[in-house]
Amino acid sequence: MKTFREPLEVMRSLSDSGVKKVTRPLYKTLILAILAGVYIGFAGQLAMVAGTGEIAWSGAKKILMGSVFSLGLMLVMIPGADLFTGNTLITIPLLEKKTRLSQLLMNWAVVYGGNFLGSFLLTLLLVYPGNMLSGEVGQTVVQVASGKASLTWAEALARGIGANWLVCLAVWFALSSDSLEGKILGIFFPVMGFVAMGFEHSVANMYILTAGRLALPSLSLPAGLIPWEGIATNLIFSTIGNIIGGGLFVGGIYWYIYLKEEN
Repeated sequence: MKTFREPLEVMRSLSDSGVKKVTRPLYKTLILAILAGVYIGFAGQLAMVAGTGEIAWSGAKKILMGSVFSLGLMLVMIPGADLFTGNTLITIPLLEKKTRLSQLLMNWAVVYGGNFLGSFLLTLLLVYPGNMLSGEVGQTVVQVASGKASLTWAEALARGIGANWLVCLAVWFALSSDSLEGKILGIFFPVMGFVAMGFEHSVANMYILTAGRLALPSLSLPAGLIPWEGIATNLIFSTIGNIIGGGLFVGGIYWYIYLKEEN
């Protein structure tokens, strides 16, 4: 008995899903986007906890952080939420001419904004009343955020491509299975891999960069460690890279291979 969907079936499912996303009422899209921002923030915070403390082999820490971060996409894919990086795959119904460019851009704008709002709300909750970023975990967040804010535009772009290439393949894997355990396993390895390799996920960075910046005063650290211009450079170019990695290298290429001949 077949236990997974063939690539053509997955592509058709992604196409149909994209059409539903761009025709859903915007207020529902915004709510789901806020939830996704919170969920990815939860995973980001969990990764910071996992990355706090010394591990003899640094590669093991990266793999551990990536492993727990996979929780974020599981929370998005299984209960359901709208994540900007996954929605780059709406290029598939666009290429099939089932949706318009204006609908795609509106969806991306609402979802990106909602993801940022959800990330920011979680940051405020953890930094102020939660006071969860004032100790060693906070120092880890600042260290990671400082490294991200120091990337050049080219580094952020290239790492953004790699991140969403793998994230969208994780979405593919999850849709390939009808079982809960299959979806979890399909999400785990690509997400673990992109985090361990140091790629840049724009929505995860919304949480980590803002949390790191807001945690600086409680740790008595200078604001220059995470400059606003570094935050902007990372988010702008990792976002562009995410669009290329998911929308072109997964959505575009596999549309050409599997669906172009059908149209």
